[in-house]
Amino acid sequence: MKSFNVPVHYRSPLVSAIKEQRKAADKMKRDFSPTVLDLGTLQVILARHFGFCYGVENAIEIAFRAIEENPGKHIFLLSEMIHNPGVNADLVALGVRFIMDTRGNMLVNWDDLTAADVVIIPAFGTTLELEQQLRSKGINPTSYETTCPFVEKVWNRAAKIGDDGYTVVVHGKPGHEETRATFSHSKAHTPTVIVKDMEQAIHLAMYITGALDTKEFYADFKGQYSQGFDVTKDLQRIGVVNQTTMLASETQAIADYLKQVVLAHYAVPADKSAERFAETRDTLCYATNDNQGAVQGMLEEQADLALVIGGYNSSNTSHLAELCEHKLPTYYISDEFCLLSKKEIRHYDQHTHTELETTNYLPQKDLLRVMITSGASCPDALVERVIHRLATMTGNEPAMTEAIAKWQAQG
Repeated sequence: MKSFNVPVHYRSPLVSAIKEQRKAADKMKRDFSPTVLDLGTLQVILARHFGFCYGVENAIEIAFRAIEENPGKHIFLLSEMIHNPGVNADLVALGVRFIMDTRGNMLVNWDDLTAADVVIIPAFGTTLELEQQLRSKGINPTSYETTCPFVEKVWNRAAKIGDDGYTVVVHGKPGHEETRATFSHSKAHTPTVIVKDMEQAIHLAMYITGALDTKEFYADFKGQYSQGFDVTKDLQRIGVVNQTTMLASETQAIADYLKQVVLAHYAVPADKSAERFAETRDTLCYATNDNQGAVQGMLEEQADLALVIGGYNSSNTSHLAELCEHKLPTYYISDEFCLLSKKEIRHYDQHTHTELETTNYLPQKDLLRVMITSGASCPDALVERVIHRLATMTGNEPAMTEAIAKWQAQG
């Protein structure tokens, strides 16, 4: 896979050495067992896959290149390039301004942009409507476009099944930048509707079977269907694609459920399912699958707690935390500074969307075992800093230094 020119301060000597050795021993990525770091009285159980993915590294390289190639120009990001506060803060420090926030609220007036300005499209992609808005200002939206190729793959698949006469069902968070972009690209080809979870998929199925009055659909799915959507005919042939950072198992469960419903309702035998349902399994992002699979492998070990590191508005990170919290105490943190002390931790509750402070989160044990993973937009250097902070707080800093030297020597 291509390597990218990412600023060195995002890299980690320890994590890089671990990843390189694991990759050399497992080129086909079939081993999802974690890496165990013995740091004196602290044992860190590190997920097999975590951190920057292909799309994120590609986006970072392009964004920093845009800054380097355009000295003296006004440089804008359409919205957050990735959902990592540290990376976005670095870009702001270099003079980059955000045109809108992650919800699509304007931070810069369109009238303030000129044809001489540079606009970077974020890794999530953007809508066709916003692309046209930029072109109307004389700005080429593809000059520095960082859209992840795996997101574009979803768009292409949605277009293909739309052109084949299916309605597209997008599994995603309706307000998320990527889902808004996928919805825009899909509805240019075919009727499209968004479902945010299995509960909404089950609700949608009731319109497929006629169990609910069709008039209620437009209120129930307000803001989640394309203009002109006709619930009486546009749910007769469907295909499911996803926001690439959703929980992979949930996307597949939604697709399997809707397929079962539509085939049963129209009495279509399984061997002729294509008459009513388009298969789209390969729209799931490889990094989403790898990171979630690695967490499942990590959770086969025993531990006292889990730390999940990433931006609080990161969809893929939130799902890693969701997987972990089913098995053990889990703390979703943004950086090492969230580890306030051995007794207190500041962390994010994604269910209430609030930041909390919890006391006595580290059990008093002779050997403390902590699981660690991070989202696809989290720099490896940040993971190392969290491990280092843990080692320092628990009196294991010398062991941490030895571990770094050991892994680098092995490399």
